[in-house]
Amino acid sequence: MCFVAYRRFLYLVSALLLSVLSFSASAEKYDDSVALKGIDAVKSVFLIDFKTAAQTAFYMDLIKSTYDGLERQGVSTEMIIVIIGPTVQFLSKTNNPELTFDYEKEFDSIQASIKALHERGVRIEVCAIATKVFNVKDETLPPELSMVADGFISLIGWQTKGYKLVPVF
Repeated sequence: MCFVAYRRFLYLVSALLLSVLSFSASAEKYDDSVALKGIDAVKSVFLIDFKTAAQTAFYMDLIKSTYDGLERQGVSTEMIIVIIGPTVQFLSKTNNPELTFDYEKEFDSIQASIKALHERGVRIEVCAIATKVFNVKDETLPPELSMVADGFISLIGWQTKGYKLVPVF
């Protein structure tokens, strides 16, 4: 019974946060002009590490909105996402059917975000160490994802190339 109540709570919190974000994103009176003054291009690398499908769905959508917000404000955007840890369990709808069934809405949202980000040219990397630790079969992952040997090493490489780190966990 506790699990069902917790799940309903997560749904309500997610819905509330998404509606607040939607309202904020659509409010034309806000921008980031002070922070973006003199900037015409950015390179960012997001490190994501979540323990729940709801967090993963929420932040994948938020990262998509961040990309769109930068572009809307005239800033050319190069973006990389590096996925480590338990988050890898939420990237495939076929790896763990029981988990997918319990969180179908979140898994659908994650899949939609992966496709939308890929269409925008965002590279999404998945740590092979994490897939091994969390028993995620590589062949079950969406084709839009790129496997890397070690998410930390990839992160070091992107930062060395000038990508600014955005840790999200």
